[in-house]
Amino acid sequence: MTGGEALAVLAAGLGAGILTSTVGVASLLSFPVLLAVGLPPVVANASNTVGLTPGALSGSLGYRRELREHPRITAAVLITCAAGAVAGALLLLVLPPGVFEAVVPWLILVTSVLVGIQPWLSRRVRARLGADLPDRVQMSPTTAAWATLTGVYGGYFGAGSGVMMMAVLGFGLDIELRIINALKTLAVMAANVVATIIFVFLADLDWLAIALLAGGSVVGGYVGSHIGRRLPPTLLRSLVVIAGLTAFVLLLS
Repeated sequence: MTGGEALAVLAAGLGAGILTSTVGVASLLSFPVLLAVGLPPVVANASNTVGLTPGALSGSLGYRRELREHPRITAAVLITCAAGAVAGALLLLVLPPGVFEAVVPWLILVTSVLVGIQPWLSRRVRARLGADLPDRVQMSPTTAAWATLTGVYGGYFGAGSGVMMMAVLGFGLDIELRIINALKTLAVMAANVVATIIFVFLADLDWLAIALLAGGSVVGGYVGSHIGRRLPPTLLRSLVVIAGLTAFVLLLS
């Protein structure tokens, strides 16, 4: 890896860390950079996950105030996403490269649309069922199942998994968007940590790329948490949708 390539990977880590804590499409920035500097796809995918884990950790640390507001939900997100990521990481190691290429762009498109229409759809549902329904501040079995599936995807590839988790939690819970954004960052962290443990023992990794990504992402993740906390809900939701639609176009091309 040349000096210029190393600088590009470091910058990609910084940008990906910010994206992890804000709109949730970090891998769409860092993964192509790893491919561009010559890493094989499976090695790049696993190295990308390991390298971005410090960014997700620092982003979750930056959101610690939000994560304390609903400790039961925080614990449920950790457990479901970590459990799903075990399956996802193992799938990456045993399935042929690119097996989900045809499905992933459309999955991201659907969840991006759901994030955008969630407030309108939730109002319609509440109007039909009755506005006096209690707020949902615990994960239902259905929401937990979808969170687990999102964890599977996060352990396998993860591009757009933050957008997917925003949709899952937005529809399954009645809590503020800033807290959902914090929980999304925590979900990415849980999936990355579990996948990292598996990849360290079972996958081929490029440790130079990992070190450069980690150095950039640990700063970017913490900075991104402060940006995400200050974004107005409508703007944050709009940016998530735009990021998801961008991911759809890039993955489809």
